[in-house]
Amino acid sequence: MVNQPLFIAKTPSETQPFHMSGSLLRASIGLCVVTLIGFGFVYSAATTQLGQLVFPEQANGSLVYAQGKPVGSMLVAQPVISNQYFKPRPSAAGYNLMAMAGSNQARTNPDLQKRIDKTLIQVIQQNNVSVAQIPSDMVTQSGSGIDPDISPQAARIQVNRIAKARQLKPEVVNQLVEQQIQSPQFGILGAARVNVLQLNLALDAIGQTQPH
Repeated sequence: MVNQPLFIAKTPSETQPFHMSGSLLRASIGLCVVTLIGFGFVYSAATTQLGQLVFPEQANGSLVYAQGKPVGSMLVAQPVISNQYFKPRPSAAGYNLMAMAGSNQARTNPDLQKRIDKTLIQVIQQNNVSVAQIPSDMVTQSGSGIDPDISPQAARIQVNRIAKARQLKPEVVNQLVEQQIQSPQFGILGAARVNVLQLNLALDAIGQTQPH
């Protein structure tokens, strides 16, 4: 005699009314709509407006204007070729906002040392300084590739080159550098720094530049 099971298990679709499937579908669609509107639109609009209210300058790119026209951002480094201006740190991204990145080369990578050696030679030749005078930020690339600041020492070693190109006294240019040094944030965060764009604009303000 074959034992009969006490009960027969049924699948969820057999135990639940058919109309439940429609309810689940409506709930899913409703959740998608709420998520799309709430997080895709309302949240984005609210945070944008909050940023404009609390940090209006940063929210708009910290743009810097000269003669009524935007010339750059306080947050983004720009490539500098002319000897009449202070130069920023090297950039693995070519100062391209769409390609922000560091080189990601390890210290043991021979290509890294080759690049540093090549940059050292360029800095020495351009500024007529010794290796001992060159700070690390003048030959290494920042993690973002668009670091707008350099160390005070990186600015100081460029003073004589710029003074000669602009026919200014080195003391005048050096004084300008000292005026532009920013202390660590809150006195403890980061290190002393100089914003290259601000420094170059201040440099233009003290006298006419030569053709370049």
